Amino acid sequence: MKTSALLATVAFALAASGGTATAADNVVKLGASVQLTGTNANTGRYYQDAYRLTVDKINDAGGIKIGDKTYKLQLDILDNQSDVNLSVRQYVQLLKSDNVDFLLGPFASNFALNDSSVAEKYQVPMVQGGGASGQIYSRGYKYIFGTLPPADDYFASTIDMLGKVDPTPKTVALVAADDSFDVSVAEGTRKHIKDAGMKLVLDKQFRDGGGEFSSILSQIKSSDVDAVLWTGHETDALNFIRQAKSLNVNPKDFYSFTVGVPTADFRQALGKDANYAFGMTSWLPNESLKDKWFGDAKSFADAYQKKYGYAPDYHAASGAADVETFAYALEKAGSTKPDAVRDAIAKSDFDSLYAHVKYGENGQIDLPQIVVQIQDGKLVPVYTDHMLNKPQYPIPAWGKR
Repeated sequence: MKTSALLATVAFALAASGGTATAADNVVKLGASVQLTGTNANTGRYYQDAYRLTVDKINDAGGIKIGDKTYKLQLDILDNQSDVNLSVRQYVQLLKSDNVDFLLGPFASNFALNDSSVAEKYQVPMVQGGGASGQIYSRGYKYIFGTLPPADDYFASTIDMLGKVDPTPKTVALVAADDSFDVSVAEGTRKHIKDAGMKLVLDKQFRDGGGEFSSILSQIKSSDVDAVLWTGHETDALNFIRQAKSLNVNPKDFYSFTVGVPTADFRQALGKDANYAFGMTSWLPNESLKDKWFGDAKSFADAYQKKYGYAPDYHAASGAADVETFAYALEKAGSTKPDAVRDAIAKSDFDSLYAHVKYGENGQIDLPQIVVQIQDGKLVPVYTDHMLNKPQYPIPAWGKR
């Protein structure tokens, strides 16, 4: 069922229930529908775990001061089973039945695109760190805010770096999934490639979650490109690399992925075959990122690792910043009224463990991507607007590693 039709179906029910609840008993309830099972569960868990850790940290520090009262945060998380339509229904449930006050987001742009319509329709702020597609922010919505940088610019720093390495790639293959995030990435990347004076010789789209790349890999091999820029979800990225090795497909110099490379899971799944892969991240656990509740980003990463047994990546950090945004905005607003909190979020200007949080007019944060590479099994930051560490470049062929 399309989002608009689904919202129309539930609109009467929500209106009859009186809309969202106001904060009561000195508790502010945050609600989210995330992917805890299904195809996106491996990334969805970052959001649940980051939300819980950050809520607990804020509450342990005494909660938040709203006016002359102190409030604790409460979290209501539902499993959308990696189903977009179920996610929309659950966000309505969170407002209608669970009486949450404000909304945290899901993972993935196609989910955020649909779920944010619930927030907008009922004028309840949603802060989400799981969707970066420009489509989310191009509709003039006033109640959706996001902590991931624009998808259009994900490869901007990568392409900038490629202009400074030797040999400089001249021909590029762009491979993108067909979901809203990757469509946005591809649109922006085409412009960045053109502006850099490189030639886009292969531009291919694949079905998100399809997992079959033999035809595209064959075309990459026959086109003999210098560089491959790939965007999709992590499971597909793993399949792409495995099939590239199996078919002995090697770009001359370089390949990079929008997802996977920063995570320990990616490196563990591929072993030595993960080496040389380039990727990107909007966050690294740096002590220079100071924070009111955790102290700094490294302390957050350590606490996260200790509690959950795996390391956080930028998904988790952006999720933590979403909770911190509400804590900040509630204190600034001095109110739990949705409109007042929405206005305070729009004026956010604070340091978090993730980044300095300041939303643009469209509700989206703007951050540079850090180019990273897996070198000898370790994640190495390589480039921002200048070279951080020496890249292992060009990438050797499979048979010469």
